[in-house]
Amino acid sequence: MKTYRWLAVLAALIIVVPSLAPTSADARAGSGSGSGSRGGKTGQAPAPTQTAPTAKPIERSTTPQQQPAPQVAQKPATSPAASQPGGFMARNPFLSGLMGGMLGAGLIGMMFGGGFGAGLGGFAGMLGFLLQLALIGGLAYLAVRLIRGRMAGSASAARPAYAYAAASPRAVDAPMARQGLGAPLLVGSAVATPVAQPAITPDDYDAFEGLLKDVQAAYSQGDLARLRGLATPEMLGYFTEQLSANASRGLENKVEAVKLEQGDLSEAWSEGGLEYATVAMRFSMLDFTRSLADGKVVAGSDQMRTEATEIWTFLRSQGGKWILSAIQQT
Repeated sequence: MKTYRWLAVLAALIIVVPSLAPTSADARAGSGSGSGSRGGKTGQAPAPTQTAPTAKPIERSTTPQQQPAPQVAQKPATSPAASQPGGFMARNPFLSGLMGGMLGAGLIGMMFGGGFGAGLGGFAGMLGFLLQLALIGGLAYLAVRLIRGRMAGSASAARPAYAYAAASPRAVDAPMARQGLGAPLLVGSAVATPVAQPAITPDDYDAFEGLLKDVQAAYSQGDLARLRGLATPEMLGYFTEQLSANASRGLENKVEAVKLEQGDLSEAWSEGGLEYATVAMRFSMLDFTRSLADGKVVAGSDQMRTEATEIWTFLRSQGGKWILSAIQQT
């Protein structure tokens, strides 16, 4: 009997314990979606890193997506000789008429007993016959040369042109592991630099971590004035929309005690006078949603920490400070 009781208790624990595990309320800035702009790379996936090997595409952006150019089927190259109908004689009527006339004159002469040298006698007739043979042979040789020349020209036109490209060495930053708050960020191995790669210093890594905490704190407090100095106008518009939707439902999102656990620099580049840096970040926090009326937690937990991994893109003007430009999910 006691065995059955223990089995019943064990079954109850199996059912109850998973329900006690903390679940994310997606109360953080961005609400677990992908939005913003990455300049000319908005439609491209960020370079994979140890923290975020994959990334979901940006769902909302004011940057127009570039459509791939339509592929036009190319016709096979043809030589001028192949494009003309008929054979060699049809393409060269003068030579064919000349040869036909001479052969016809010779045949007529043979029919009337004069051979190819009709109307001439003795040595003169033989000389004329030899001249006719030489002329016919020369024309035949010329025809063979023309045919071979056209065949060689068509073969060279059909041969593909080979392109030679020298592989340029790509500089790869040395990896720097980050665990906690004291060490620098981990630099990813795949760095795309379409124009120029700005130098990312330890001060920049500190700025990225500071923006992660400041943006989450300002969003949690509904402080739009502070968010205006931390994010682009596009991201500020998305945050305003999310906060307004929560207010209409009588809710507020709270994100507290944010701690960066690990971060990787995915890529950094310059474009249009601006510098961009995309960073994958795994961070822990207290993530919950509560009612404005009575302060009761309706989603998430204000006691148990949860983790999230997101890819943030920052931008700055040369010599300016970094601000948030996009958030992507993994």
